[in-house]
Amino acid sequence: MNEDQKSLILKSSSHFPPPPGVKLSYGTAGFRAGASILQSTVYRVGILAALRSLKTQCVIGLMITASHNKVTDNGVKIADPSGGMLSQDWEPFSDQLANAPDPQSLVLLIEEFVKKEKIPFNGKHPAEILLGRDTRPSGESLLEAAKQGISAVVGAVAHDMGILTTPQLHWMVRARNKGLKATESDYFEQLLSSFRCLMNLIPDRGTSNETEDKLIVDGANGVGGEKLEVIKEKLNELDIEVRNSGKEGGVLNEGVGADFVQKEKVVPHGFGSNHAGIRCASLDGDADRLVYFLVPPNNCSKIDLVDGDKILSLFAVFIKEQLSILEEDTKGSNNYKACLGAVQTAYANGASAYYLRHLGLEVALAPTGVKFLHEKAAQYDIGIYFEANGHGTILFSEHFLSWLEDKNQELSSTHEGSEQQKAALRLLAVSKLINQAVGDALSGLLLVETILRHMGWSIHQWNALYQDLPSRQLKVKVGDRTAVVTANAETVAVKPPGIQEAINVETAKYPNGRSFIRPSGTEDVVRVYAEASTQEAADKLANSVAELVDQFLGFRSS
Repeated sequence: MNEDQKSLILKSSSHFPPPPGVKLSYGTAGFRAGASILQSTVYRVGILAALRSLKTQCVIGLMITASHNKVTDNGVKIADPSGGMLSQDWEPFSDQLANAPDPQSLVLLIEEFVKKEKIPFNGKHPAEILLGRDTRPSGESLLEAAKQGISAVVGAVAHDMGILTTPQLHWMVRARNKGLKATESDYFEQLLSSFRCLMNLIPDRGTSNETEDKLIVDGANGVGGEKLEVIKEKLNELDIEVRNSGKEGGVLNEGVGADFVQKEKVVPHGFGSNHAGIRCASLDGDADRLVYFLVPPNNCSKIDLVDGDKILSLFAVFIKEQLSILEEDTKGSNNYKACLGAVQTAYANGASAYYLRHLGLEVALAPTGVKFLHEKAAQYDIGIYFEANGHGTILFSEHFLSWLEDKNQELSSTHEGSEQQKAALRLLAVSKLINQAVGDALSGLLLVETILRHMGWSIHQWNALYQDLPSRQLKVKVGDRTAVVTANAETVAVKPPGIQEAINVETAKYPNGRSFIRPSGTEDVVRVYAEASTQEAADKLANSVAELVDQFLGFRSS
């Protein structure tokens, strides 16, 4: 690092002193905290993004958002060249960067890291960063801090892409690094054209289509509601009513949004008995999560939740059907049996895993956290992953898409208009409609809507694919959460010795019993999950396992 560069960082960083007594760490969601203490952190993440761009020689994304957190919080996260999350290798450096106590320590830290990573940090290489923010009032000033951080690196250029959903920014970064057009209008154009392609390929079922026309969407009073209004204006094919779009004066994520609906299992603000039986959906604050729900006719506050596990199942049914049709083409010269996999965490309801296996899918488990699910899903020709909270997507391998393009060409010349060609076109359209960079509530919603129409299903039929097993989650306070070590995607506790055997004994007492423990990533608690054939049994099993944790590790509190 030359002297000009050093003095630039020293001078610039002096305007963004870190808040005293605050230590932040970079997790799956990036940095998150009260917006009032984030200026210094966001400035430094601007430097981080520039360094990442120099290292990879690719476009990097920086998003200002706190997703489903309360409106007074904010956060910042990095999108890597693939459009995915920041490489885990860089997370420790991110923590050190955010928590460096003064400008001199910051410069020293950067200097050491640049040397270790062999980053071309001489002002001769360009760095390019796309910036986005959600609708939070604090976003504008934090975005300015990010720009100042980027400007502190010679040769780094920031492009402000405006107010976006988090998935939109991730999509733009992925598109730019593939050499494609990557504006917000390009995003909408790709979603809408692939959606229309799928709608045009829906089989004619006469009068047997059970899909209700109307869809009511809770926009969490956030950026997703705003962007869905844009999609609604461009679409004649769907009857969408957007509630909690942020324009009606509601507060972001307060009694609204996918996180609230999924956790509390109650109607969001603005929904009630007059919506009974109508298909409803809820986005989260930055539109990277999606859940559907029904308001039952006899209870206007509780809901029937159609969560991420059910969305995964719907996608799996549809994709498996298209692959089966393609495999019927035994006369073609270019045949290939694709590997389709579903990826879940241990928190996925056992009934969903049983249903997916019954469909003939390979079901793999990954540790909790989107980055682990995404990585595992990428191992398949087509990998579908979802968490119950509604965050997930579908990944198509480059190899499979290349084969599919060739297969479509072959079918168009030999069997144009055949069911096999339609199946190929549907899969190609899905690969463009779904956001392969990250979970995206807007693209996910459009795919759900097309599949329901394709199958001729109502939300009731979709929800009836399987019945969730009753479950219970508890937290147990412990002296040291690191005493719990897990394996097999967090389903087995290998430490402390003997605890897993004790959990197995308790689990065996209940029909369809399943339970696991895992340490929290943020607080000194151990999380307990249990499910069984009845709610009473699930509650008893959870309490028994919580008592075991207390016996093995310390004081009990749930």
